[in-house]
Amino acid sequence: MVVQEEVSIETNIENSDEIVTTKVENQPVFTVEILKIIKEAQQQHGLRHGDYQRYRGYCTRRIRRLRKVLHITQGDKRHFKRKDITETMVKDERFLYIPLMMAERAWGYAMQLRQEANTEPRKKFHLVSRLRKATSYSLQLQKLCESSKFDARTKLEAQAYVAWIHGSLHFELQLWKPAMENLKKAQMVYEKLAPALPEEDQILYRQRVDELSPSLRYCAYNIGDESAIDDLLQMRGHGQGDLLANLDSLIVQTRERRAEVLCEVEWRGRTFAVRPERVRLFLLSEQELDAAVERAVDSAAKITLFENFLMDCKDAISAVKDELKSDQSGKSRAGTGGPVSSIQYLLSYLTYIRLTRTIQRNLLMVEAAKSALADKNENPTEGRKARPQDLTRLYEIILQNVGELQQLPGLEDDNQYQLELETKTTFYKAFRCFFIAQSLVTLRRWHDAVAMYQRAGQYVDEALNGKYLDASMKNDLLSLKKDIEGQEFSAHAHSVLEGENQEEDGGLIIGPKSNVRAKKPLSERLSEYREDPSLTSRSPNVYRLPPEMKPIPCKPLFFDLAFNFVEFPSLEDKLEASAAGGKKAAGLTGFVKGLMGWGGSAKK
Repeated sequence: MVVQEEVSIETNIENSDEIVTTKVENQPVFTVEILKIIKEAQQQHGLRHGDYQRYRGYCTRRIRRLRKVLHITQGDKRHFKRKDITETMVKDERFLYIPLMMAERAWGYAMQLRQEANTEPRKKFHLVSRLRKATSYSLQLQKLCESSKFDARTKLEAQAYVAWIHGSLHFELQLWKPAMENLKKAQMVYEKLAPALPEEDQILYRQRVDELSPSLRYCAYNIGDESAIDDLLQMRGHGQGDLLANLDSLIVQTRERRAEVLCEVEWRGRTFAVRPERVRLFLLSEQELDAAVERAVDSAAKITLFENFLMDCKDAISAVKDELKSDQSGKSRAGTGGPVSSIQYLLSYLTYIRLTRTIQRNLLMVEAAKSALADKNENPTEGRKARPQDLTRLYEIILQNVGELQQLPGLEDDNQYQLELETKTTFYKAFRCFFIAQSLVTLRRWHDAVAMYQRAGQYVDEALNGKYLDASMKNDLLSLKKDIEGQEFSAHAHSVLEGENQEEDGGLIIGPKSNVRAKKPLSERLSEYREDPSLTSRSPNVYRLPPEMKPIPCKPLFFDLAFNFVEFPSLEDKLEASAAGGKKAAGLTGFVKGLMGWGGSAKK
């Protein structure tokens, strides 16, 4: 059956070249670009943002306008009289737009119900009903296209559209074999029709072929092809996850069949149960990640895979944290500092996965940055965005992740685990110091760059002496050691050429100086030997004149603040003596007035 359909399709495609380019003079031949029409309508009226309700409203309004313009309205405001489009009524291509828009309206309604069926399962029955209605309208469209008024391209597109609608219906009913047959037929039509079209139209049809691939692979898997799920994950890593709206949900449904097998996990010598369903599905995807990464075509696809995986990991960790909050026994143990419970150990395991996969993602970014930096060194006009500072930042993030790995609960007493992380810490520190030195070289700070190269060499030697070092890390360190030696000698030579003094083994290395005049005067550098030609010139830099202003302590002001607290001596003896002399005692007030000169002198 499929062979016969393929032969008929190829025959129609061969005829399409003649009919598309030439027209019969006696009878007009119409062309309806069905795929192009519906794609433009979907992109302009809601489907770019997944708004199927808006698209359904647009289809309704366009059907009303078409019926009004073509004078085939279905009754008046009070009465309804159905009028279907027949072959005799067709005078131009606009008549085909009515069944096409009616099929699109029913399909859009079904997709809207699919979104709502997550919370209301009863709407799934309405969804299937709308898809059946869409198939009936698509069959009307195909019947009209069989007329001699339309060219072979229109007939082929109608066949592909009908096959796609039928495939979508069978896919929703989980009838995998007929769904695969119809979707394969639609894909085959679009694939064979694309070369017969202009170049600007071929892109749209090839995109349609790619859109149908995930559904076909999923149908193949459900029929019995176990390797189809790996192809689905690989397509998701290539950035094609959005080609099918429910690809993620299909992957989840597939993993649900295998999730019952994974009930417990063994890690670092301890076995613990996995209760949350979301975590089980995540651990299944973690097992499949390495194979999907190996099949990725480039670094960008691998990074996309890791980013999608880390998003799923975040959801799994949140699920475990929610269960940990509800686990009163684990909560009490955490408060008393007792042994780590199984749910807490599971949380540490998921955190370990997140951090290790983050490190792998960052290492891929490091490799991409290194290649960009190498291209920049070879072609200075290219790779302007590649800088050693970017690599330094990435290694800083990696070291932070390793530090978090060392602090995971339940692994503090695991000596082997801690020693492995210490070796990795030294390994990444060596690379970080190397690229810090590279950044200093770009700033022409040669002395600091040499110091950082020496520090990087020390880290390399320390890491090579480590016990837990795999072969790849060892090769990277040996390669880095060679780069450090060459770069260190280069920086040292530049520092000598630019006239910097550098101490080595307690001695003083003196090299030729640059023509730049020294900023320090001779009086401030008497302990240094430096050949300064400016000292024999007419304006030698011997002493700063005028000297710089320096702050000095001034004479402090004296404020008599203790006067208010002075206690005056008693004056009673003087008052008694003046009374005995025949003088009237004036009291303390008179004494003060006389003392201050206010009272004046007594008259005799």
